[in-house]
Amino acid sequence: MASFPRFRFLAIAVIFHFAYIFSIFDIYFVSPIVSGMRPFGVERPPSTPAPADRLVLFVGDGLRADKAFQFHPEPYPESEEDLVPRPLAPYLRSKVLEKGTFGVSHTRVPTESRPGHVALIAGLYEDVSAVTTGWKMNPVNFDSVFNRSRHTWSWGSPDILPMFEHGAVPGRVDAYTYGHELEDFSSDATILDLWVFDHVKDFFGEARKNKTLGDALKQDKVVFFLHLLGLDTSGHSYRPYSKEYLNNIKVVDTGVKQVAELIEDFYKDDRTAFIFTADHGMSDWGSHGDGHPNNTRTPLITWGSGIAKPELYPGEIAPGHDEYSSDWHVDHVRRHDIAQADVAALMAYLIGTEFPANSVGELPLSYIAAGLKEKAQAALVNVQGILEQYRVKEEQKKSTEMRYRPFKPLSENGLTPERRVADIQKLIDSGSYEEAIEESDALMQVGLSGMRYLQTYDWLFLRALITIGYLGWMVYALAIVIDLHVLHGQVQVSRTAGGAVVSSSVLAALYASFIISKSPLTYYVYAFFPVFFWEEVYARREGLAKGRKQLFGHVKSSKRVVSLLFNTIIYVAAVGSMAVGYIHREVITVIFIIGAFWPLTNGFSFLQQHAGLSTTWFFSCLTMSTFTLLPAMKAEDVNLILIGGALMVLIGLLYLILEDFILADFTRPSKPVSPRNNLSRTLAGVQIGLTILAMIITHSSALSLQAKQGLPRGNQIMGWVVLVTSLLMPVAYRLDPNSHYMHRLLVIFLTCAPTFVILTISYEGLFYVAFSTILVCWVRLEDAAQRFFPAHTPTSNGATNGSSTTNTEKRSSFRPLNLNDARVALFFFIFLQAAFFSTGNVASVSSFSLDSVYRLIPIFDPFSQGAMLILKLMIPFAIVSANLGILNKRLGVAPSALFMLVMAVSDILTLYFFWVVRDEGSWLEIGSTISHFVIASLLCVFVAALEPVSAMFIAGVKVGDGKVEGKVWNGKLLEKANGHEKQAGGEAEVETQTREQITII
Repeated sequence: MASFPRFRFLAIAVIFHFAYIFSIFDIYFVSPIVSGMRPFGVERPPSTPAPADRLVLFVGDGLRADKAFQFHPEPYPESEEDLVPRPLAPYLRSKVLEKGTFGVSHTRVPTESRPGHVALIAGLYEDVSAVTTGWKMNPVNFDSVFNRSRHTWSWGSPDILPMFEHGAVPGRVDAYTYGHELEDFSSDATILDLWVFDHVKDFFGEARKNKTLGDALKQDKVVFFLHLLGLDTSGHSYRPYSKEYLNNIKVVDTGVKQVAELIEDFYKDDRTAFIFTADHGMSDWGSHGDGHPNNTRTPLITWGSGIAKPELYPGEIAPGHDEYSSDWHVDHVRRHDIAQADVAALMAYLIGTEFPANSVGELPLSYIAAGLKEKAQAALVNVQGILEQYRVKEEQKKSTEMRYRPFKPLSENGLTPERRVADIQKLIDSGSYEEAIEESDALMQVGLSGMRYLQTYDWLFLRALITIGYLGWMVYALAIVIDLHVLHGQVQVSRTAGGAVVSSSVLAALYASFIISKSPLTYYVYAFFPVFFWEEVYARREGLAKGRKQLFGHVKSSKRVVSLLFNTIIYVAAVGSMAVGYIHREVITVIFIIGAFWPLTNGFSFLQQHAGLSTTWFFSCLTMSTFTLLPAMKAEDVNLILIGGALMVLIGLLYLILEDFILADFTRPSKPVSPRNNLSRTLAGVQIGLTILAMIITHSSALSLQAKQGLPRGNQIMGWVVLVTSLLMPVAYRLDPNSHYMHRLLVIFLTCAPTFVILTISYEGLFYVAFSTILVCWVRLEDAAQRFFPAHTPTSNGATNGSSTTNTEKRSSFRPLNLNDARVALFFFIFLQAAFFSTGNVASVSSFSLDSVYRLIPIFDPFSQGAMLILKLMIPFAIVSANLGILNKRLGVAPSALFMLVMAVSDILTLYFFWVVRDEGSWLEIGSTISHFVIASLLCVFVAALEPVSAMFIAGVKVGDGKVEGKVWNGKLLEKANGHEKQAGGEAEVETQTREQITII
């Protein structure tokens, strides 16, 4: 079997899955941004000013709504009185009770800084992929409130402000930012907010002396933006229930009060509107990104010129309150909840500018102080902006569709957008303001539905195309596996001219439709793969038929058919349960508990011969089952880190002490044990020492960071030295290699041990030990099981061969795959899922904790810190790939056979998650479905990448002579099968009684 087909298969798998991952962004999350719209704003007579001349926007980055309003004891108490719960933001609270309107602003996923600020300031929800641009200077090159203002001055983070400065009209936005070195997670984050407040004070102090600046500030349509990052940094570092986070709320409240009073004193005209809110919230574990309610609910407090006064209900619970706000002690004040994009519409209305061109925000009329006529007119103008976007998008869609199907609510019975707007204007002119507001609200929903219709116009076609592509891949992959690893290429691929003509015609028709509709280039890729796969499947139809006969030809008796069906059902159920495991990690616990009893299915004789191995497997499974019962969101626990590291060291020491026994125990009896390799033992000792050093450094660094003393420079340097040195240690073993597979597994285990210590915050080190242990047990147990029950490979005529060699086998040095190998693929698949979910829920974006990364990179650097997290996540996959590679060798199958088999079946999950992706509903559902699909799709890419990783890890490894355990009789090696011995040469059998069994589980 040539290596080229194998490489081609892996390359196709990677390209296909990466291409199809982007399909959800072409289907579910297409950018809503269009251009060419006429701007709309509330028109007023020259003598009538806007509700406010200027607006001050405070954004407390990462501030949860509940934490802003709840009562808490003094974070740093100095007396007993400080232990009495009280509001941490008394100034903002006073505005809720006396001056303005408040509520909860609901954000969308991803709950990250860029999407949140874009929604607040531009009034639109970018497509989900835009989150990847939020950690670098990527201009917001579309309309926003800042762009519509006469001028905007802003202070805050270098990660947020430049996006709006460079995206607006040149010179329209001024941004004052601190350096990245201040974003130090190991120091007090309030310094970031104090920097902002101090510079705003200096700015207005300069304005009192600088006439040019003072005159610019006294114009209308001016915006001041204060981005307060301290809360987000404190939340990441110490959690949102910590004294650091709560104290930061106090600092922000004091700073907001000082700035508001400073601005009011500077202008002395009561023409300033103030808005305080947040871009996203924060989970209890100091993270955000997904759709958990703690991440999507942010406070919204408004006061000042143009803002409605609070609606009070003395002695009763005001409308809008629920259990969430029951402990805020503001039940008598009406709470008004809005969507985050509505804030942009509110800001534009207050300062009298046009609404941002792509804004989908609905002006919250309950927040504005105006008469019914003004509200009715403003609501109508807001609707006109939405309908203008619909008009432009519809014209674009009409120009690219051969048969455009219009949106019925805006096209039937003459109810065009123009007519509906005219009817509402008539209501306003006749004084029916409340009815006009209701009609505007209804038309707003119709307009948004129309935009939704255009956004999803191509969904049915694209989803069908992608589904056919995934189904084609799975059948194609199985055809390749059968051809290469069951038939060993003995059946020629039968390509016909007719098949080529049909596939070419289909592809040409699809491409022609794409050209007419001016479709994105990605559509051409999506169409190519289904045509290619199904053409290949048709060409390999003879191989599929013969492979079916070879795998199932001996399944004739009703008992065997029932056995096969039963095991198939269990197999499919196990794969399907993984889909549930993405949401409920406890499913993996159940799978491991059931798997613990797997050796029992092999019978009493097997258990007798492998009692120790079976017992170890049983307890390893029970141990692994506990990790998915532990919380995915973990707090730092230095003791658990050290216990995990100590177990890693103990395993290394036990190996050095018992090396001769271990190698003798795991070496075939017919092979002599290799003599001790002193250099290899020395290098193993060095690796153990590096693990101990990693424990010492991590303990010191964690305590220093917890004490807010920062990360000692020496600890940071030594941490990097240990990390890099440990990862390079396998190179040193080349000086004096030991090819025994148990030694190689130990080297890999100790290579990654320091990394797992340094980048661990809780029980991950314990998982690493348990995971490595169960994998070694799996390799040994699977090998023993398949040798105890040798596979029965049927010949072409359906007869079963016991130990004889078939014509098929003669074509390759590797044995063909059989039904038992499906069990190996299933266990590998389960171990991959366990690697994902045992130490956290990777399907949740907010399960990533940066605590461990601070021990190496304390300054905010998302790409470097993300790389460290990914390194830690990838280690279990490297371990499982190495063990599967060794198992491949011990079973005598081709190195890529089992990898390819897993790749063929894993997309069952991918296809399921593709169809359940949502872009509507609760933010938790939206974020989860995106994560699930991407992870399930990347799983196949992981497997493809792990195959060469496995080959690298086990290069030169010796696993024995390829024979099964047994004794020599008359010069021949006897193998054991269910307690009966037979001659391995195939010439004569001592006993012909063997146990034929079709085993998947």
